Amino acid sequence: MDDRFREKQYPFAAHIGMELTDWSEGYARCEMPLADFTMNRHGNPHGGVHAALLDTAMGFSGCWTGDPERRQMCLTLALNIQYLSRPQGTHLIAEGHKTGGGKSTFFAEATLRDETGEVIAKGTGTFRYRRGS
Repeated sequence: MDDRFREKQYPFAAHIGMELTDWSEGYARCEMPLADFTMNRHGNPHGGVHAALLDTAMGFSGCWTGDPERRQMCLTLALNIQYLSRPQGTHLIAEGHKTGGGKSTFFAEATLRDETGEVIAKGTGTFRYRRGS
């Protein structure tokens, strides 16, 4: 990813180890290593981890401006997640794609995999652009 577009991690992302690793028009990829504190009582990643990665990848996928000086922000209006499998590996990768929208809202979908290629979850979302960003 071009370092000009790399944003400083916000505190929640830094806390869980989530990082934006690729970003371009209509696409974003977020990754994070699994850690003990991200697991639920069954020893699997907590569903909130899946949601955070999918939501973030989808949100960034719709906010590309192509200009590192012009940041576009958005708010999640709806988030739908299908939990499909458990990771076989130790690293999660979410890839989001903008699928449509207009001037004030956009739609996106994302897939969450681990480094082995196992599909862990899928999501769809509706997002609203923030004015003045």
